[in-house]
Amino acid sequence: MLNIQSIICVHIIGWSLVCGGSSDSFKKSFTPPIYDPCYDDSRPHRCLPDFVNAAFGQPIVASSTCGRYGPVRVCEDANFSESPACYLCDDSSPKYSFPASYLTDINNSNNLTCWRSEPSPAPSSINSPPDNVTLTLSLGKKYDLTYVSLVFCPRSTKPDSLAIYKSNDYGKTWQPFQYFSSQCRRFYGRPNRATISKNNEQEVLCTDSHQYNKDTTTLQGSRIAFNTLEGRPSAADLDSSPILQDWVTATDIRVIFHRSQLPSQDSNNNNEALTEAPKPPVLIKYKDESYDENEIEMMPSTTITSFNDRQMMQHYALSDFSVGGRCKCNGHASRCIRGVDGKLECECKHNTAGRDCEKCKLFYFDRPWARGTSRDAHECKGE
Repeated sequence: MLNIQSIICVHIIGWSLVCGGSSDSFKKSFTPPIYDPCYDDSRPHRCLPDFVNAAFGQPIVASSTCGRYGPVRVCEDANFSESPACYLCDDSSPKYSFPASYLTDINNSNNLTCWRSEPSPAPSSINSPPDNVTLTLSLGKKYDLTYVSLVFCPRSTKPDSLAIYKSNDYGKTWQPFQYFSSQCRRFYGRPNRATISKNNEQEVLCTDSHQYNKDTTTLQGSRIAFNTLEGRPSAADLDSSPILQDWVTATDIRVIFHRSQLPSQDSNNNNEALTEAPKPPVLIKYKDESYDENEIEMMPSTTITSFNDRQMMQHYALSDFSVGGRCKCNGHASRCIRGVDGKLECECKHNTAGRDCEKCKLFYFDRPWARGTSRDAHECKGE
């Protein structure tokens, strides 16, 4: 009599029964169905990539970095510490450098890394030229952004005036994103803390709110954060607002530090005058055989060599530059991957194509392309 297992082979979806001449060769294996966030029981629905820090590990360019033109000393702000420290900075030496790449590495409070700009003279009046120190971050692809966050090094000065810009075309053109200043109208021609209406949802705002968060002595340092949708009426229904969809889209972010602090006479006008004289800094000396005491004392003219000079010099110091958002895929992909050219692109579903799933695939033009929403996935259709 023939063994029924040797002549019968059964296939069930998700299961495979392999036939053999004996019970030892009869095997069963289970392959679980592949979960695809862009489909539910074969029905398409909107899908989104994970929320990430889009800045992590990305290239960033600083217009000014301490020690780029030779070793200098940079000092903590004497207003926030009884014994502010000074650091030797030499961009050519990894041990003494404070490069911009530290802004997009792992932000670890137990091992804080800082970018520091070249020290420069403090402004003598409100009409002094702006500092114009810039940080330019390339995200490598279009993202839908939720926030931009800057964390300053402990005991460093929080800038009085700065501007955040964005680019939608990989740095070819730039548009203002947000202004921060105690003198909004004077520096940027904008009212302080204006209200946004549905008629001007792409209006650039200016605020002095960062001046009231005095947290510069914490381990993490102070923070300036910009929420891209805060105060914008259509934020709760982004799917129905093409204007805001464009507003939160960016490929690059640029921060321009215009003024570190106001001159004393202008600080008095803003009720921000110091009530105590700062205490002299403490120099932190690093032992390294490539430097000796005579060489350090013979640093270039930009080097801070006395307490009075330190009061007149300033620099910017940040530990983290983060940008929260999602890889822009218009509701048609659940993740972004590296393409054959090595660039980041959406893994498009719903018969869509393009780096951002911004069009229908070839031969799927029976339904016009549209952004996937919570109400309709807008899958492209073909014959």
